[in-house]
Amino acid sequence: MSEAEAVTSAPKTSISDLRQFRINKNLAAAAATSKTAVLLPGKKRIQVMPDSDSDADITPKKIKIELSVEEKEERFLAIAKIATDYDTMDIQDSLVRSNWVIDDAMKYLKDRRMPKRGPDSFQGSNNKVVVPPSAIITVRATAPAKPAAAPAKTTATNGTIKSRTKKSSSYGSDDEDSGDQAFAKGQVYDSDDSDTEASHEMTGQRKKVFEFMNTATPMELQTVKNLSEKKASIILELRPFKDWTDLCQKLESNKALSAELLNHTQELLNKQNNVANILTKCNKLVQRLETAIEAGAGIVEQPKILNKKFKLADYQLIGLNWLTVMHKQQMNGILADEMGLGKTIQVIAFLAYLKENNLAKAAHLIVVPSSTLDNWAAELSRWCPSLVVERYHGSQEERKRMRIRFAKEGFTGFDILLTTYHIVASTPEERKMFRVCKLHYVIFDEAHMLKNMTTQRYANLITINAEMRILLTGTPLQNNLLELMSLLCFVMPSFFGKNVEDIKSLFAKKNKAENGNEEVSQFQETQVERAKRIMKPFVLRRLKKDVLGNLPKKHTQVEKVPMSEIQKRYYNDLVEYYSNNKGEICSGDRAGVTIMVEMRKLANHPLLARYFFDDAKLREFSKRLATVPTYKKSNPQYIFEEMAVMSDFQVWQLCHKHELLDVKIPEDLICDSGKFQFLDSLLPKLKAEGHRVLIFSQFTMMLDVVEKYLDIRKHGYCRLDGSTAVEERQDMINDFNTDSGIFIFLLSTKAGGVGINLTAADTCIIHDIDFNPYNDKQAEDRCHRMGQTRPVTIYRLISESTIEEGMLLVAEEKLKLEQDITSNEKGGEVQETKCVVRLLTMALGLDKDEEEQLNKSINNSLTSPSK
Repeated sequence: MSEAEAVTSAPKTSISDLRQFRINKNLAAAAATSKTAVLLPGKKRIQVMPDSDSDADITPKKIKIELSVEEKEERFLAIAKIATDYDTMDIQDSLVRSNWVIDDAMKYLKDRRMPKRGPDSFQGSNNKVVVPPSAIITVRATAPAKPAAAPAKTTATNGTIKSRTKKSSSYGSDDEDSGDQAFAKGQVYDSDDSDTEASHEMTGQRKKVFEFMNTATPMELQTVKNLSEKKASIILELRPFKDWTDLCQKLESNKALSAELLNHTQELLNKQNNVANILTKCNKLVQRLETAIEAGAGIVEQPKILNKKFKLADYQLIGLNWLTVMHKQQMNGILADEMGLGKTIQVIAFLAYLKENNLAKAAHLIVVPSSTLDNWAAELSRWCPSLVVERYHGSQEERKRMRIRFAKEGFTGFDILLTTYHIVASTPEERKMFRVCKLHYVIFDEAHMLKNMTTQRYANLITINAEMRILLTGTPLQNNLLELMSLLCFVMPSFFGKNVEDIKSLFAKKNKAENGNEEVSQFQETQVERAKRIMKPFVLRRLKKDVLGNLPKKHTQVEKVPMSEIQKRYYNDLVEYYSNNKGEICSGDRAGVTIMVEMRKLANHPLLARYFFDDAKLREFSKRLATVPTYKKSNPQYIFEEMAVMSDFQVWQLCHKHELLDVKIPEDLICDSGKFQFLDSLLPKLKAEGHRVLIFSQFTMMLDVVEKYLDIRKHGYCRLDGSTAVEERQDMINDFNTDSGIFIFLLSTKAGGVGINLTAADTCIIHDIDFNPYNDKQAEDRCHRMGQTRPVTIYRLISESTIEEGMLLVAEEKLKLEQDITSNEKGGEVQETKCVVRLLTMALGLDKDEEEQLNKSINNSLTSPSK
């Protein structure tokens, strides 16, 4: 019977069935055609490389069923109640892949996913423990909170994983009381339950929730979702609760409360339990590392293929030992030595060790900021010429030719592929190449760029197909504990993976630590101690003061500089205006942020606002620019509107760019700022004493003004910022380090403060501080690092009685948090208020309602889609 006859004879076949039959047939034909097309000459093979995120086999696509969120949740819970031995993330993935068809999802689970406790049963049978291969490859030993009762051996069907002992088989297994399984068992409170005795039984989960509601401190109660300080005080008044029935009735009868808080409490306790399991695993990892070190797992001399002219310092040899021990234990890590201790050199020595001992399974990838690309290439060449390095950089066409070669040959013919953060995920083709082609180690320099796990960069980089990961950062903790947890989740995704949301919620910043009372302090100390215990197995951090006895001292001076008279008048007028119009700053699209920037600009220089060129002058300039051939617009009104939002200095720059050379700003106005007046007394003295200077600023516009100032004062300088071409940066750095005639190096903090070596300078001036003090620390350590032979002085310029004083206070609190985390003593966490809201509240005297309104306005503007 033909296909057509079969269709015709089928009884009561619906139109949708016929349509599905044709779709499947067409898909099958398309799949066969595509397989043939792969073999045709002239086809680019890179376009047919399989995506590592997809399965190896090709299955016909099905018509997508549009389900509501509630329907999807019902299907998820239906499988979760049956498939209790499977991870919730695997269940969700199976449903998505199966178009939310339950039967297909169950089949996919059985065929493609490993159960947490037993491979053969959906009903919770306690068979042998089987560890997923991915968990063994990434972490050979990740201990559970409660080890399996019986020994088990694990083998992989592909032969890549050998049988395990009783000890190793338990690593990576899940605790029986994990939050995932507890969730699958159902919530502790259901509003639809009848008032029967059975509905108020004290099950295991209910006992924990009941005990928490009866004994938790006010601060602990406030960590429950939707439980405010006011609601916590009401619960304290309702205590003690006699039993579960009494607890439910009291919550239900109070208008301010809801029995739904019981489910939120259960959710919190499950998250805490999951993090407690992680802490237990971390403790066991620490024991394993210590045992390996005691057994002599390290090395005592540097690899022989390193350049014999160079010798690793003692602490660098210790760092190499740590990396080799982590490698032998199949653990990823964060090398977090303070800036200037040679993390680059330690990694080069480690890669040399792998090559010398034939331990490299594939090529390695090193991802660096653009400003350090040339420096990495130079250091690799100097320290280990035996390592073959390929730079993946250049124009789109050059990179395309390299990708075609990699598609044919793979990452072969070299030991190291060197690229930048910008390039590695710049196009879909590049992202796919790094997902598909296998690498051994991927090393991320300046890895604090990965501090936010919600960014697209984080999501792209975590998909790179490397067996092992090393993160390098001199500032592992920048703002809060959650950023540190983001780095740990990135470096060990299989270890932390399914607990990421729990970690995010428990370490997320809270706005509840305002009163500074003893209970709040104790709560914060607990969070810090948790973070210390979690990070201990994965992070190696040494400070320069501890390991470099011969490094010249660094002296830091905070210079509170009075503003010039005209600058002070402009600044006070701005503050008075916004103080009298508080409603304006508490509403609108990012109004608070805009006002904050205006205040910062005036605190630095009056020319960053517009006071010199009035509207009449702008209209005159607009008419003249309209006749200039090089200017893009010819309508004077449009030109005027464009110039109206510019600062005085920007107006001057625009006019000069288009040959209106008679438009000038008097030199005395250029030099008229409090900070420039301070530099007038400081720079000549430094120059006379033979010092050389780095000047950092947040604003490239401020660097423009500084350039004019230096021209007027006849100081020699060079400049590097984000717009400086990558291929020119290293030449500028080399010129400054070798030419003593260049007195000053101007740099933007974010572009020039990352990874470069400027030890020819011994003085660093931070013209305007950053919200993030670690960006400033990065900047100052460009000169205070290995190779420096003279004492280093750091000047931080703060305009007196301005918002910069508040910024300095916030920065000092953030630095205190790092000390608490990295020290052996206990300490508290930084207060948790948004910088903008907090500083504007201090500067403008907002009351509590106005502060809350401003905070809400900024949150709304940040979460709303950009127009």
